[in-house]
Amino acid sequence: MIKREIEGHLERISSQYPVITLTGPRQTGKTFLAKNYFKNKPYFNLEDLELREFALNDPKGFLGQMKDGGIIDEIQHVPELISYIQVIVDKHRDKKAQFILTGSQQFALMKSISQSLAGRTSVINLLPCSIQEIYNSKRTNEIKDFKTEINDKNFFIYYGFYPAIYKDKINPSHFYADYVKTYLERDLNQLQQIQNISLFRKFLRACASRIGQVLNKESLGNDIGIDASTVERWLTVLETSYILFRLEPYFANINKRLIKSPKLYFYDVGLATYLLNIKSQSQIDTHPLKGYLFENMIVMEFLKSRFNQGKNNNLNFYRDKTKEVDLIMRESAHFTAVEIKYAETIKNNLWESLDYVSKLFPKECNKRILVYGGAEEQNRTGLRVIPFNEVGNQNSDS
Repeated sequence: MIKREIEGHLERISSQYPVITLTGPRQTGKTFLAKNYFKNKPYFNLEDLELREFALNDPKGFLGQMKDGGIIDEIQHVPELISYIQVIVDKHRDKKAQFILTGSQQFALMKSISQSLAGRTSVINLLPCSIQEIYNSKRTNEIKDFKTEINDKNFFIYYGFYPAIYKDKINPSHFYADYVKTYLERDLNQLQQIQNISLFRKFLRACASRIGQVLNKESLGNDIGIDASTVERWLTVLETSYILFRLEPYFANINKRLIKSPKLYFYDVGLATYLLNIKSQSQIDTHPLKGYLFENMIVMEFLKSRFNQGKNNNLNFYRDKTKEVDLIMRESAHFTAVEIKYAETIKNNLWESLDYVSKLFPKECNKRILVYGGAEEQNRTGLRVIPFNEVGNQNSDS
């Protein structure tokens, strides 16, 4: 069992909302979290075809089994249930945490929830494990088989962050191969019929080759022979299944030529590493995309930290024709600027972009952070230098 940091937030909202919705990628532990935290509630998995048919054909009868509520797994298979759940919780608004819903297709799920359960549910985004969760599990002896390599940044880039890899010590290449085949292709075909699976796999690998880079849909489509509308459709369905993440640019009212396209990342860096055909941890140091893979990992660590505290995504990047800053973390009228470097040695030129953006936005930029691949933490004048494995551990997000 890997203890998840989001449990503190889950405890808070359990006394505030009649419905709790757990969403996120497959295999991140949503079911385990729900069943472990709400041990006394009956559990129903709509992946089961007989249960799904029951829920579709007789929703009142299906929900009638749950006199005091229950856990309904993969609710997106029968979104019609959400309207019936609304009626039930409106009759018993004083009862908190009546229904626990889980789902791994965010757009379809959120559309149904926003229509029927607005104000009645809190949505929890459970992403793959964070570096800190893995460290803590190692300290408590929950993860027994990984030793000194757990302090190596390339270890995390190669292994990724899905709980099963650590709990069951699964070879990452085997895990991600099964993940693509069993979950991605099945889920994506439920959302949108993809006739040419071989071409779609090629598309996935092409996305991995553009990790951390500004998205050019025309170039991406040309490389594999599909049109721009298909590129957008496939990108959207990958976002829906929590595979791809588009980091949007930060816009400001300044006289600069700004980049307006998002940057492309994967919710789990280990999947991207697998799609790049990296077969071992030792290959990463010489791989041309190592810096982008490291950047992807750190961007996701900041996002996990936000979600684990029950906060919304506040991440952007800044880029004009002169400089780029990897992360802009917005808070009201201010932001924290973050630069991410694979290097293990601290050199003054690593924060040139941070100097630039703080001068460009002297009122807005109130914090500067450099995250790098080394082990030493420093507090310099107007700058915090944080090792990669401390992100999320010392209030490093804004």
